[in-house]
Amino acid sequence: MEWWHWIVGGIVLVLLELVIPSFFVLWFGLGALIVGLLLLVAPGFPLAGQILLWAITSVAMTALWFRVFSRIRNKTRIGTASGDIIGEIGLLVAEAAPFQRGKVRFQRPVLGAEEWPCTSDTEISIGTRVKLVSVEGSFLKVTRA
Repeated sequence: MEWWHWIVGGIVLVLLELVIPSFFVLWFGLGALIVGLLLLVAPGFPLAGQILLWAITSVAMTALWFRVFSRIRNKTRIGTASGDIIGEIGLLVAEAAPFQRGKVRFQRPVLGAEEWPCTSDTEISIGTRVKLVSVEGSFLKVTRA
């Protein structure tokens, strides 16, 4: 097969992903594009090696997606019960006091957001590590960690 066969096949597979939104066909298309680019740089690669390289790159990219990127994507905690997040540690980015709202930022999203308005029973300055004590409506109650 020529290099452009792989490029055209890869583009068709990538475009097919738009019709079949499974996020699976994309990796086979990208594998074909990689084989096409390799043949463009180093022509004369045997057909068996081309197919083997396509299979290996496609499976490797699919595995990489499921092991790395899908894990990152699933870190949001939308729909999590408030009791499951009690004890989370965050950083105060706006000062909190007994009658003054502050703002806390978490390293990963908590209940769907990284930043939340918060309240505290004591005065806490900006940059202090805080621990989530309770969820009170649309505010989080925090204390020093």
